[in-house]
Amino acid sequence: MSVLVDRVKCVDMTVFSEMFVACDCLGQCGFVWCLNSGRSGMQKWKQLSRLQRSVILFLFAFLAVCGVISYTNVGEQWKSLTNKSSEDQKTEPEIPGLKPANPAVLPAPQKADTNYPELTPQKHPKLLHVRRGPPNLQIRPPRRDVRVKAQNVAGKAEEVPSQADKEEKTEKSIISWRGAVIEPDQSTEPPSSKIKEPEKPSSVEVEDQKEPVPINERQMAVIEAFRHAWKGYKEFAWGHDELKPLSKSYSEWFGLGLTLIDALDTMWILGLKEEFEEARKWVATDLLFDKNVDVNLFESTIRILGGLLSTYHLSGDSLFLEKAKDIGSRLMPAFNTPSKIPYSDVNIGRGTAHPPRWTSDSTVAEVTSIQLEFRELSRLTGDEKFQKAADAVMKHVHSLSGKNDGLVPMFINTNSGQFTHLGVYTLGARADSYYEYLLKQWIQGGKKENELLEDYMKAIEGVKKHLLRKSQPKKLTFVGELAHGHFSAKMDHLVCFLPGTLALGAHNGLTADHMELAKALIETCYQMYAQVETGLSPEIVHFNLHAQKDHKDVEIKPADRHNLLRPETVESLFYLYRFTGDKKYQDWGWEILQNFNKYTLVPSGGYTSINNVQNPSNPEPRDKMESFFLGETLKYMFLLFSDDVDLINLDKYVFNTEAHPLPIWAPA
Repeated sequence: MSVLVDRVKCVDMTVFSEMFVACDCLGQCGFVWCLNSGRSGMQKWKQLSRLQRSVILFLFAFLAVCGVISYTNVGEQWKSLTNKSSEDQKTEPEIPGLKPANPAVLPAPQKADTNYPELTPQKHPKLLHVRRGPPNLQIRPPRRDVRVKAQNVAGKAEEVPSQADKEEKTEKSIISWRGAVIEPDQSTEPPSSKIKEPEKPSSVEVEDQKEPVPINERQMAVIEAFRHAWKGYKEFAWGHDELKPLSKSYSEWFGLGLTLIDALDTMWILGLKEEFEEARKWVATDLLFDKNVDVNLFESTIRILGGLLSTYHLSGDSLFLEKAKDIGSRLMPAFNTPSKIPYSDVNIGRGTAHPPRWTSDSTVAEVTSIQLEFRELSRLTGDEKFQKAADAVMKHVHSLSGKNDGLVPMFINTNSGQFTHLGVYTLGARADSYYEYLLKQWIQGGKKENELLEDYMKAIEGVKKHLLRKSQPKKLTFVGELAHGHFSAKMDHLVCFLPGTLALGAHNGLTADHMELAKALIETCYQMYAQVETGLSPEIVHFNLHAQKDHKDVEIKPADRHNLLRPETVESLFYLYRFTGDKKYQDWGWEILQNFNKYTLVPSGGYTSINNVQNPSNPEPRDKMESFFLGETLKYMFLLFSDDVDLINLDKYVFNTEAHPLPIWAPA
């Protein structure tokens, strides 16, 4: 009855003092009326009018109902507290985690709201204190004190109590790993081998939230670049994989609308309402996976599965989760190999898989860069098969011999499960995202999977020992390659993912020298643009190790001087700016965007890759716009130019290798 003190006002008993005597109140608020004893009480009761007696009887009934409800609520709260207390007493495993700057919390996915305003270049969006759904499409994960309301299809809201802010803290062992003092994250839990029930989207109401940061001129320039690229895709390649902007046509890879799916969450983040709604309609009516077509497991996972999962989380629209389930299930035959190392290719219509025609090998990067997506699909659907298959690959690779101080070869055999082409080590093509996903899986799962962190830290030490050098004359720090003991000063543009990954690790508590190395490497990646005539980086550069008169640090071979509109440098600029606040990273990104507009923009719509970054008068356009230009490059540009740390908060989300943000897991 004590709960009723907040809900029922005690009645002033003087009104009926002549007729009744107040008995003892029960609890703080509960009370009863009692009749005067004997005949006197009965006489007074009969003297009352029928209306008065009805009012009194109604009060009795009302209080009785309130008492029952109060008892139920108190019982449920007591049961919840009891269960929580017993769970808190469970011993957590000792792991190499580190206390983050801000604990990772999984926000509830937001429901799509059809009433948000369309962004226009002329006006900044109005600032609102509380936003639900996608007004301005600002992604704002809730703080710990938010109240979550789950909405059904009809729009009826049911209140869900927020999680308690204060939880009992238990002592956890601290482990030192190569200079990093590491504690497990207090607020997250590792992936469970048994996932209980599917995750359901809900809208989030945030209380006392700071106002969003207005979109600035540089971000508006990114929006205009996206709209120009989208114009070409819509007019000449709608529903197809890639735009050919010069010939005003398209090319197909899998025939699954790669560019459209890759760009979904970019449109959401940029606030492009009309473009997003139009693309959603295509997904709903025209995106069908029951096709007799071979797709690459890795590319389909990071672009299609990752894009659908990310868009589901940002929009709360279950359409995208259903499509993600469909493609995820169709990719599973790839794991049916003797070694459980997946084949590279899957026929999503027939349910068969096979290696490439010329080899039985898969590349290491491909088989170890699908885990974020499959693990998240299991968490959302409650079907553990996706996570089990992906995790088994990582555990197998963890145990393999053939590594060189944490560095892995580029190929692995799907029959034997062993590394092949031993002795060649690179952070470029065929190996790059293996290292990226070691760190990001550790972050995704709450920093509790020891093997992932150990492999990542060993690999970075291996990079320092075997692959780091300094160029001449500017002494730029770069990452080369090692082939059978011989060092090569060759560096792919793909390697420019590494500064961002190192910075992300340092932000999550790894040793501080990772951030220093990240700053040195991003300077090098910027120089790969700045020292080239068009201001755009080639696909591959070679660094000078010896000082030579009139020679730059960067040398480019004729076969390597193409630019594919790649995102890696802009990606790392985003991480460095987000974690350091140094404006020079924004300025460098602005230079790159201007050069994209100058040398790769096609007037009729779209952007094109180019063959010759060293020839400003004729960069030799290639007539192809890769899907990652919209999915990654422009997305990272927009985020780089934003001063809003809550626009894809890096303590709430982790990006897959195709720039699709996925939530960091929270307690069940």
